[in-house]
Order: sequence, then C-alpha cells, then structure tokens
Amino acid sequence: MSWEDDTMRITVLTVPDCPNAPVVEERLARALEGHSAEVERVEVRDAEQAERLGMTGSPTVLIDGVDPFATPGAPASLSCRLYRGPDGHAEGAPSVADLRRAMDVAHASADCACPPVEAADRGGRGRLAPAAGGLREAQQAVLRHFAATGHAPSIGDLEAAAAAHGRTAAEVVTELSGDDFLILDDHGRIRAAYPFSAVPTAHRVRLASGREVWAMCAIDALGIPDMLGTDAVITSTDPVTSETITVTSTGGHMTWQPPTAVVYVGQRSCTGPAADVACGALNFFTNRRTARTWAQRHPDYTGNAVEQTQAEVLGRSIFGHLLPAAERVDGRG
Repeated sequence: MSWEDDTMRITVLTVPDCPNAPVVEERLARALEGHSAEVERVEVRDAEQAERLGMTGSPTVLIDGVDPFATPGAPASLSCRLYRGPDGHAEGAPSVADLRRAMDVAHASADCACPPVEAADRGGRGRLAPAAGGLREAQQAVLRHFAATGHAPSIGDLEAAAAAHGRTAAEVVTELSGDDFLILDDHGRIRAAYPFSAVPTAHRVRLASGREVWAMCAIDALGIPDMLGTDAVITSTDPVTSETITVTSTGGHMTWQPPTAVVYVGQRSCTGPAADVACGALNFFTNRRTARTWAQRHPDYTGNAVEQTQAEVLGRSIFGHLLPAAERVDGRG
C-alpha cells in the first residue's frame, strides 16, 4: 500500500544496554523498506518514566504514540519484554511481519481518522487468542470448522483440543467468550467466532472450495480470503439502497463492483463485545454518498467511510494471521 506523504512516528523505549534494542531497530528498518518514518530510541531509567511513557517492558515500540502489541492490564516495567508470534514462539522483539502489520493498521486508522479500528482489532490487542490454556488451539479449531462446514462446531467438537490442556471444552469456550474471541447464544452455543457468523448476515463469502460462510461485518469478510489462503467472492448489500456489492478476491488481489464502493468503519460510544459495539457499523456501501446517508440516520455510531485499499488492509491485518500459513484449509483456487 502507499503511505503517500504521511510520516509515521515510531519510538523505541528501552532500558540502557537492552540487548534487544538493536534487534528491534534492525527489524523496524526492514519493515520500513520503501517507506519513511521518524524513528527514535528513548532510554528509560526509572519506573516513573516507564509509567509516564507507557513502557511495559524493554523494548516497547510505540507507533504514533500507541503500543500496538499492548497486553491488557500490563503494568509499567523496566524488565525484558517478550513478544509471541502466531506459532507461540517467544522472542525479545516483534517480528518483521508483525511490525509491518501494526504499521499498516496504524496508517489505515490515521487515514480514516476513526477510532472504530479499536473495536475491530481489540484496541491493538489482536484477534489471535493466547496460546496458554488451550485458548488458541480451540479458537483455531473453531475457525477451521467454520471454514470447512460453514457452521459453528458444537462444544463437544472441541473436547479433544481442550483435554490436551487438562480442561473441558466448556471452560475454554467460556474463557474465549469472556475475552471476546467468541460470541455465545443464550444456550451457550457458539454464535460467532470473528470473522465468522453462525447465523446469516449481510455479508456472504463463497470460498474457492464452493463452501459459503457468513462474515460478522465487512472488515471480517475482507479478512477471510487471506486468513484461509483462498480465493473467494464476497457478496453484500448496501443498507441504504439494497444494491448488491461484490468483492472478488483472486490470488490476493481484490476487485470491487461497483468500483465506487466503500466501507463505513464505525462504532457505538459504549463498551462491550465488538459484535455489539462495531459490527453493526462495519458495512459495505455503493459509494460515499450512501455511506453518509446511513451515518446521518444512525447518529449513535461514529466513524467514517474508508477507501477500498484501506478496508482491505484492515481485514488482512486483523484476520490474516489467525491460522498458521502451513495449516490453512484452502488453497488459492
């Protein structure tokens, strides 16, 4: 994607002589190839300064003042910080891929000037569940089941994944729901696992395998092809005009019809799961005019319409890494 003339500010917070400071700076240089940014290293020498600057371990990377790898509730700290990749392996610095993804999300957020990116990406915490306690294994089993069958697994389908970690499936699913990785219905059944919905929505995705799945919102739909490594056709409807919008993903390239289509990215000013806060406002529109009309009719949401490339970046950045590349269920058709 093009970052045009925007200059991103990246701050690396470290303790003096941190052995991982040169590592993260070298990875930042690789992640920034072809783009410009202001990068500075700030040495933090006491707990008060760490708290003031938002350092939760050395090194901490801030992109335009925000820590994209933040862990909820993590205290200020001068200790060494560990970063876990999608495979669960811990390192002393974020990977080049994770840094690029964080920069793309930050840039798209800045371009659309809308806070709702937080709802879609859990405030920068990501949609990938932690590996501890079998959460990630169960989450990925749920995603694979959706992709293979088009519907949610039963709780019983997850018993083997949970038992491998000495837990019951009900315990794991309840924890995943509490952390907003899953949505449960009134009977405790899985109703959604971002990006998939177990009930019909306005956003249908036909995979190269011929399987059809429902996406929770427009951004979720745009993330599914990359997450599964498959070609796909996304079909949605403009909520204002009822016109059909189609996005065809072939070999990682997306073609939109009509060419004027945009995505409105918004959220309510309230707390709760993303399904309640944001999904109702993450919609496809045939053009900016109909998006503006919808926004005027729904003053309880705040946000903005984003261009196609920005919407694609958000989808890939949030959902593209939820399944390991070697285990993706579909090939590109």
